[in-house]
Amino acid sequence: MLIVGAGIIGLAHAAEAVRRGLTVTVIDRDSRAVGASVRNFGHCCVTAQSGELLDLAMVARERWLHYSDITGFFSTSAGALAVARSAEELAVLDELSGQRESGQVQLLAASEVNERLSADTESVVGGALLRDDLRVDPREAVGRLAAWLEAQPGVRFFWRTSYLGADGSSAATSRGAIRAQRTVVCVGHDLDYLFPDLAEEHEVRRCGLQMARVEAPRGIRIGPAVLTGTSMLRYPAFTETDASAALRSRITADDPELIDIDANVMFTQRPDGSLLVGDSHRYDATMDPFQRESTSALLLDRVAQVLGVESLRVVERWQGVYAWSPQHPYLVAEPMPGICVVSVTSGVGMTISFGLARAVFDGLG
Repeated sequence: MLIVGAGIIGLAHAAEAVRRGLTVTVIDRDSRAVGASVRNFGHCCVTAQSGELLDLAMVARERWLHYSDITGFFSTSAGALAVARSAEELAVLDELSGQRESGQVQLLAASEVNERLSADTESVVGGALLRDDLRVDPREAVGRLAAWLEAQPGVRFFWRTSYLGADGSSAATSRGAIRAQRTVVCVGHDLDYLFPDLAEEHEVRRCGLQMARVEAPRGIRIGPAVLTGTSMLRYPAFTETDASAALRSRITADDPELIDIDANVMFTQRPDGSLLVGDSHRYDATMDPFQRESTSALLLDRVAQVLGVESLRVVERWQGVYAWSPQHPYLVAEPMPGICVVSVTSGVGMTISFGLARAVFDGLG
């Protein structure tokens, strides 16, 4: 098996191949993962998925905890805290709680939410703890997983190696031909560089987002990932509720700037205590690298409001880019015999990674 791409989707497929006793070669054009897999929140947003995505996420959850245990990278199953600051947000959470098994979406009073945030924010009216969510440190987990895989029998990695196409049972690379019975191509938003017709057919574009790492105010420690009302406009378990329409109307009326930047105001805490905060979304076939300071300022201000502080001290800023399609949250296709292309075309790559890899291998037979 040849895996093209050593981001989390490629590594999940490599791990699945190892579980099934296959020999594996992994190639990546960089010397380590530097793309979407390390530029995210490290949040496995399990509970807010629905249908097939929820099934894939639950498999991925188990695998994340398994590989954290055997490789030693940080993980926590502290869940996610959905903060409600309006009656409309609380209504979405209440409806979702009623749809799920007992304890999966645990409704919280305002005082309980503030306690978990180490804050005393008057605007909080309640919230919910999303039990099955977990998080990792994206800057550590992907590298640790790659190193563990590289040490397994029958696995080899070729870094700084580009995939140039396939001819029968051989793949052409910048280091020469590599023979493989099957090739799985996991190059994310760069799908159009290798298979432009496939990318056009599935309307795959790039989603660019703005994020930052900030110092935790007052040295606070927060176990779960933290979501807000804008998060409830993005994930299917929330958007499929009857209450979601009123929530969108409320946020559009009260905070149209967040709608304009397609915001998901949320944050997670790294093991060093710093917070990963964000994010905004814009879409294009080619993504300009320029970040708007007004967007960053807006996101930082709204995160500060949730935490009940006046401002946040930024340590780092960056642009994230991932694949996006209006057709489906992920793409699995076979453009030619022996070649399987896998791309997560939404923001749930970390969430469904290992579950999707298992499903792909089940389909390959």
